[in-house]
Amino acid sequence: MELVVENLSVARGGLTVLEGVSFSLAAGQALILRGPNGVGKTTLLRTLAGLQPAVTGSVSAPPESLTYAAHADGLKAVLTVEENLQFWAAIHGVGGVVQAMAQMNLTELRARRAANLSAGQKRRLGLARLLVTGRSVWVLDEPTVSLDVASVALFAGVVRAHLAAGGMALIATHIDLGLTEAGVLELAPYKAKTPVATGGFDEAFT
Repeated sequence: MELVVENLSVARGGLTVLEGVSFSLAAGQALILRGPNGVGKTTLLRTLAGLQPAVTGSVSAPPESLTYAAHADGLKAVLTVEENLQFWAAIHGVGGVVQAMAQMNLTELRARRAANLSAGQKRRLGLARLLVTGRSVWVLDEPTVSLDVASVALFAGVVRAHLAAGGMALIATHIDLGLTEAGVLELAPYKAKTPVATGGFDEAFT
């Protein structure tokens, strides 16, 4: 199992922002994306996740293997912590809700509605969704927003366990997650030298 990205160019707002991006990930590997705000990290991740088309290049991954976690937590406010995870587990046809709550330190909050969670708790619940998707490739955009130091370490442990089980992770982040085994890809060298209009329109993500 492998994720292979070859000569990928991506666009934001109809203009190419990154070009010639190439890398590969094998089972058990993680890659950290680095770069200044606006370089195109989110645009790249959205393209990899299939949420917008590439300008050029290709993305090869096993079918139904990618799951994407963005800035929004994707929660249903009226549902409890457990009900939110049950909802996503049912969509993906997998279980593991109890284990997911335990791994993200949410067990004591299982009966609390998402609307009544703190920002950090909502983020942990949003990330716990990854554990009930059954997907092997995690595509993560600034996953530690709103998390305190202890929760960042908790999440890093979850990622490490995912890798140990043969999963993969592609993470855009400005902070050190402590994943010393992860590779690092600096995106600044791939910034489009002269932005080219693509004829399409994408929302202004960074």
